[in-house]
Amino acid sequence: MANKQIDMRKVKQIFTLYSQGVSKRQISLRLGLSRNTITKYIAFFQRYQFTSYEVSAMTLEELHRLFKSDQKPKSAQLLTLEKYFPYFDKELRKTGVTRQLLWQEYYAKHPDGFKLSQFKYWYHQWTKEVSPVMHLTHKAGDKLFIDYTGKKLSIVDRDTGEVQDLEVFLCVLGSSQYTYVEASPSQKKEDFIRSVENALWFYGGVPNALVPDNLKSAVTKGSRYEPKVNETFSDFAEYYETAVLPTRTYKPRDKAIVENAVRIIYTRVFAPLRHQTFHSVPEINKAILELLKTHNEMSFRGREYSRRSLFDQVEKQELKSLPLKRYEIKAYANGTVHKNSHIYFSKDKHYYSVPYQHIGKRIKIIYSDSLVEVFYKFERLAAHPREKKKYAYTTVKEHMPSHHRFVSEWSPEKFIAWAAHIGIHCKAYIIEILDKKQHPEQSYKSCLGILHLAKKVGNLRLDNACKRASDYGAYNYNIIDRILKKGWDNLDENLEEEIVLPDHKNIRGGHYYK
Repeated sequence: MANKQIDMRKVKQIFTLYSQGVSKRQISLRLGLSRNTITKYIAFFQRYQFTSYEVSAMTLEELHRLFKSDQKPKSAQLLTLEKYFPYFDKELRKTGVTRQLLWQEYYAKHPDGFKLSQFKYWYHQWTKEVSPVMHLTHKAGDKLFIDYTGKKLSIVDRDTGEVQDLEVFLCVLGSSQYTYVEASPSQKKEDFIRSVENALWFYGGVPNALVPDNLKSAVTKGSRYEPKVNETFSDFAEYYETAVLPTRTYKPRDKAIVENAVRIIYTRVFAPLRHQTFHSVPEINKAILELLKTHNEMSFRGREYSRRSLFDQVEKQELKSLPLKRYEIKAYANGTVHKNSHIYFSKDKHYYSVPYQHIGKRIKIIYSDSLVEVFYKFERLAAHPREKKKYAYTTVKEHMPSHHRFVSEWSPEKFIAWAAHIGIHCKAYIIEILDKKQHPEQSYKSCLGILHLAKKVGNLRLDNACKRASDYGAYNYNIIDRILKKGWDNLDENLEEEIVLPDHKNIRGGHYYK
């Protein structure tokens, strides 16, 4: 056989093309292999007298075992060493464990065994057999590799029959290869972050780093050395106290572990679901989790343990604890601190206070469903529970200048109680002003101006002025001030002045109209 065994897929292609009458030279050109290699593999199949149908029906694993069994028998020394390989594979995932340390343990038990260089060589050969894509021993709890499958699943609307394609999110823990899969409506930022978060809660812990592909929801700008991570995803990682390490662009081997997982999931999840119809995302995800459980509990090829057992025994305890509650996705806005020490949050049309020292500054607003935070140059100035009452104020007294704190205590109840001490007409007048459809602060200022007039003219005159203004149907500070200045509040409205018409020959009397 060839010194270096080629991919079993190409082995199948060699025999398929040869059985179709393609020459060895043409097969060599098509597959990029030497003619000697083509000849050796064809001779192997001819020795066993396999038909084209028998070869095409073989799985890649069956072919691999067949070629492996055709090789010369292994020595007793090598067979003894290979018994340790599954144990070494587990131990290397633990922090601080190296191949040299494991060799020392092995050599202490078997002084006639292999030296370090041969030990490393045979272990490397074994890892290539059990993991033919790329074998990297990741430390437990270190990295979570994240990607989406190229193919999609779908759901069907129960009423209209409309088919909706779904993205399929997939992630793999580097050490145990414990896998999580879920379907989601899109790869948009919100759906992506929710999928990553669902995975962390599925695992019951947080790895040291998240390793996403360079999709837009995770990476704003790709770079070989310093990619720019999406602001929201970066905040999500900070909340879970983990790092984001995007894979390098055009470097598929950086994410070989998750690429291999995608191929396996196509067989173990996509294929079993192909004849089933689902009508909602939760329904299809429930079916995915059942198949995923089987996948994770299936033993690795050439090993006596599964992804689930490796996760439970080695990796689970290395994950960091989850926070008490889930992350709330945040959004961003800009604003200016107004002269009244408040910022205007346009999304809810609500006002929030900020320390008065920052009046006039341009600030950044970071908000979630429950919280509004105000920042100036990375310094958090204020944090308020989110309120969605339009044109209302959320104020912290300490944010206001000392001479303005009185204003922060304004309320309709306060003004009505104040007016009631002046008189019933004044109270009714103030209520009318507060009921007017205008900005609350404008109403408060009008009420404050009117009530302060009592200090100049007394309660009685102000109450009378409010009565007369009500008769006019005018509700503002200016009309009250004018009535008081003109003295109209003292007029006797029951007194009617007698009007005497002048005697003139051009004036017709009442008899003219009879």
